[in-house]
Amino acid sequence: MSFSGKVVLVTGASSSIGAATAILFSKEGASVAIVGRNETKLSNVAQKCAQEGAQPLVIRADVANEKEASTIIKKTVDHFGKLDVLVNNAGVYTKASVADPNVLKVFDEVMNTNLRSIVQLTSLAVPFLQATKGNIVNVSSVASTKVIAENYMSYCVSKAGVDHFTRCAALDLAASGVRVNSVNPGPVRTDISENAGLVPPGAGDIAWEYAKTVTALNRVGEPEEIADVIAFLASDKARSITGSIYVSDNGQLLK
Repeated sequence: MSFSGKVVLVTGASSSIGAATAILFSKEGASVAIVGRNETKLSNVAQKCAQEGAQPLVIRADVANEKEASTIIKKTVDHFGKLDVLVNNAGVYTKASVADPNVLKVFDEVMNTNLRSIVQLTSLAVPFLQATKGNIVNVSSVASTKVIAENYMSYCVSKAGVDHFTRCAALDLAASGVRVNSVNPGPVRTDISENAGLVPPGAGDIAWEYAKTVTALNRVGEPEEIADVIAFLASDKARSITGSIYVSDNGQLLK
């Protein structure tokens, strides 16, 4: 799949799925803009992208901050002149029971990052994607359809919202030739749990060994596998696919 001449914007690109996606698009010839909050991690990803292709545009921004998020699309288009693919990948994974006195605070934080930012960035990107007949890939989760554990109500609800937003946006934008799809991973070897403080640094391997047991294939996915699905959906090979929820979960939903 060649993305030569295409401009791709990836949020949450400082690590894991976002980083793997940015590197893959760079390898396939795209001009890439990467967005994240951690400048050091973004710099490391930028170096890897440059090793595979062209130097990416680095945008330090918090997508949950409406003011910061409002500049992301403009900076990308100002730099590259257009936008072909928007990958809404940024997300947080925060734990709080519905009985927790702080549940609304956690709920708002999760929804602002996982769902509201997608709506904002999509809305801002629409005119540019219409001009290029581009497309959007949202990164959701199997948690959109299955309650993955106790105390993750906010995360599960946010991902259910991402799925339905994907369908709604796909219908809204179909007439202008803009496709919208989502990828819904199961367990993937990322640092999201460590970043959220849910497991101690270095304890991830123990968590992933357990995660294997909730899948039919008894394995955990790798970020590069999800990047492959994202790239497929963003490519012309998927030109007939819109409003679809693509699951890559090693069979977690089967159990």
